Amino acid sequence: MRRSIAACIAAAALMAGGAALADDCVHSKWGPEDEIGSANLVTPENTLAALKLVKQGKSLPLGIVIDSSTPAFPPRSLSLEVVQPGQQGGKKLTQFGYEGNYNDDLVQTWLGIGSQIDGLGHLGEKGYYYNCNDEKDIAELTGLKRLGTHNIPPLVGRGVVLDMAAAAGKPHLEAGDHFGPEEIKAAARAQGVELRKGDIILFHTGWTEAMLESDPKAWVSGEPGVSVEGMRYLVSLEPMAIGADTWGVEPIPPAPGDGAFYGHVIALKENGVYLLETMNTGPLLREGVNEFMFVLGQARIRGTVQMIINPVALY
Repeated sequence: MRRSIAACIAAAALMAGGAALADDCVHSKWGPEDEIGSANLVTPENTLAALKLVKQGKSLPLGIVIDSSTPAFPPRSLSLEVVQPGQQGGKKLTQFGYEGNYNDDLVQTWLGIGSQIDGLGHLGEKGYYYNCNDEKDIAELTGLKRLGTHNIPPLVGRGVVLDMAAAAGKPHLEAGDHFGPEEIKAAARAQGVELRKGDIILFHTGWTEAMLESDPKAWVSGEPGVSVEGMRYLVSLEPMAIGADTWGVEPIPPAPGDGAFYGHVIALKENGVYLLETMNTGPLLREGVNEFMFVLGQARIRGTVQMIINPVALY
């Protein structure tokens, strides 16, 4: 009798565990082994379509310049040291057949600083990440065993930039300002931009241009951004990536009733959509560019959660 009760309890526990997993995690539409999420939308057809957006033969960097003074989400930082190995005291290198000299560099940095891509192993919920990957199985001190940003193929597609500051009638949005589906749709209509499947959707709030240099502490202490409702709307459009000229895409303080950075969970964990932070969007808008060809090939360091990036807009 006791064995039967124990067996029943064990079976119930297994069933409960399975139910919890089902509640907390849904496998990707690209299959249970998928690790790249919306990067599956990079196709020859979409790349050729994006090429047609290059009309002037011009390009702009979408990343900002960073250094040791760049503020970042604590405790992130960057330290750079330039060295001349074997050349102390003015010694020259003669092994090459001439008196040579060279500089090398050493960097100690968090990869989530400045312009960056958030990989699918960055934010999760209840112990799970994208495609039901359990935190106990994928995260090692030496790097992610799954979902590392080295897996991401070159992201190439149609980029669009929506001017949320102009739509609000402001030079720049303030910390805590947030926008959802209606504001996003209105901004797109005002610019004559259609949001399509596979797009890289960027938002211009003016926050970084207005605040990063003038008040870096305020810049990193808050930001405007996409509300949770707005993020749910955006992922329903099946974009390749969502980004902004802010350090976290979402508003801080968050919109009333929203969890801080819960939009990251919606994009990364639930939908496999990449997030692009601190994008350099102002120059594009000043050039009159609303859509462009987006190209990103990030450094491929195995097992990384995030990566410093400098995507390129071609138009």
